[in-house]
Amino acid sequence: MTPESVISIAEQGIWIVLLISGPLLLLALIVGLIVSVFQATTQIQEQTLAFVPKIVAVLLGIVFFGPWMLSRMLTYANDIFSNLTRFVG
Repeated sequence: MTPESVISIAEQGIWIVLLISGPLLLLALIVGLIVSVFQATTQIQEQTLAFVPKIVAVLLGIVFFGPWMLSRMLTYANDIFSNLTRFVG
């Protein structure tokens, strides 16, 4: 296994992590911003109010994006395992 192949595998892994986590993080960011604006306008300073909508949004995002995320992870894992013999052998 050459250093270039290790760097290539690590680079692909980082891109997959960013690609998979991106939609859920963006969804949590948008919902958090909306809740923060709501709290600022109504002057409600309840700390737990910010968490429940984010949790619900992320769970809905997992339901919606879950199959796509799983297929990307399985494709990456399949690529790793199929190229493993080339790197080890």
